[in-house]
Amino acid sequence: MNSTFTKILRIILGLGLIFFGLSKLMHFNFMPTHIYTGDAAIFIDSLSNTGYILKVVGVFELFIGLLLLFNKWVPFALLLLAPITLNILLFHLFMDTPGLIIAIVILALNAILIYKHWKVYRPLFL
Repeated sequence: MNSTFTKILRIILGLGLIFFGLSKLMHFNFMPTHIYTGDAAIFIDSLSNTGYILKVVGVFELFIGLLLLFNKWVPFALLLLAPITLNILLFHLFMDTPGLIIAIVILALNAILIYKHWKVYRPLFL
């Protein structure tokens, strides 16, 4: 469960979540901005206009990233990340296909880490 491969994937996913979580809470000037068009732009604008949805998602991403980075409650963090990952994937699949690669990478990392911790989740399905 704690092989070098798993540690590397956990750290990469944790750092990515911390970065994207912070980017939702603070606007990084050095980060290239992806311009959304069409339905994706309308959707992101409506989420931004609520004033709290993107901040809540950012806090969750930051929290989950810190849990993964510090190797605390990893199965719980991966379980919290699953619905966020699914929404990231569906958003990019249906509204913003240029960002689909990142969504697939996040899905793959989450799926591999869940698989590596599967014995913790097994009682949920009995």
